Amino acid sequence: MTALFEDVIFGPIRSRRLGLSLGVNLLPTHAKLCSFDCIYCECGWNAERRGDRRFNDRVVVREELERVLGRMVEEGTPPDVITFAGNGEPTMHPEFEAVIEDTIALRDRLAPSAAISVLSNATQLHRPEVVRALLQVDNNILKFDSAFDRTVQRLNKPQQSSYTVARVVEQMKPFAHQMILQTMFLRGSYEGEVIDNTTEAEVAAWLQCVEQLQPRSVMVYSIDRDTPCQSLEKVSKEELSTIACRVEALGIPCSVA
Repeated sequence: MTALFEDVIFGPIRSRRLGLSLGVNLLPTHAKLCSFDCIYCECGWNAERRGDRRFNDRVVVREELERVLGRMVEEGTPPDVITFAGNGEPTMHPEFEAVIEDTIALRDRLAPSAAISVLSNATQLHRPEVVRALLQVDNNILKFDSAFDRTVQRLNKPQQSSYTVARVVEQMKPFAHQMILQTMFLRGSYEGEVIDNTTEAEVAAWLQCVEQLQPRSVMVYSIDRDTPCQSLEKVSKEELSTIACRVEALGIPCSVA
């Protein structure tokens, strides 16, 4: 069953990709607020999670993070990473840049060894303040599931009609050698249509974009939790490793989770 994160600060959880992760949820705690409506989202469909649509207040986020982070440090278990994720797209928060600045200050004072990560779908890169904020974090992790608009429309279901892969690729280019590109590979069907971003055509086009973007590294992974669309299939570690080898042939590190 898909579920929401019910706290502003959640975890820590053991992340497949990031280690011991303390989560920060800038989105509503009893609703989902996202510019995508991915068919694999562990938080469920946007329409089924409407509720209270307000973002969490910057001051509340800072105070809660200071309290939990301080407790973890006192207990001798500081997190490896502070991760912005939660019930939707964190960069939609109107004070995202200020929240990141608050978090950097808290991290530097309380847990200087912890990295700061942001999991983003890259839909807010037209906002200069979001770009500035992402350039300040240790791990700017941007989603990129397909090089084809048709696949993105079916797989990620962008909520803005102006979304195109070409535009997002251009907006990602300033992060070359700094961002981490993250891709969910899966296959299955949705509303009677086959969805498979592991075909040779999909992977070859995706690799061309990876080469253009020159990320610091790439993360490839598949389904690990419940999904709102029940007809999706997990891609094997062996297949993901084959894709990862093709990324590494471009001179870009690639991890499999």
